[in-house]
Amino acid sequence: MTDGLLLAALLGGVGGLTRGFIGLLKALSLRRRIIWTYYLITVVIAVVIGIFVGIVFNFDPRLSLLSGYAGTDILEGIYKSFNVQKVYVKGK
Repeated sequence: MTDGLLLAALLGGVGGLTRGFIGLLKALSLRRRIIWTYYLITVVIAVVIGIFVGIVFNFDPRLSLLSGYAGTDILEGIYKSFNVQKVYVKGK
């Protein structure tokens, strides 16, 4: 069981790193500032997601890899949907 758990964590991390690397390439091409702590947090979350999906689905390596890649993307989308922006309304 420990080997399966480690494999799920590793593959979840690989999925998160892959997604993060693509995000880094996009940020570099758009010349945006890179927030390294955010990148690290998303990879750690991908590892945790990979572990849980591995446990739930009987350590299927493909699902751990996919969940590490897509899981952080889904969580980021949820976070951005609740991120409140200030709106300025010009009075008469």
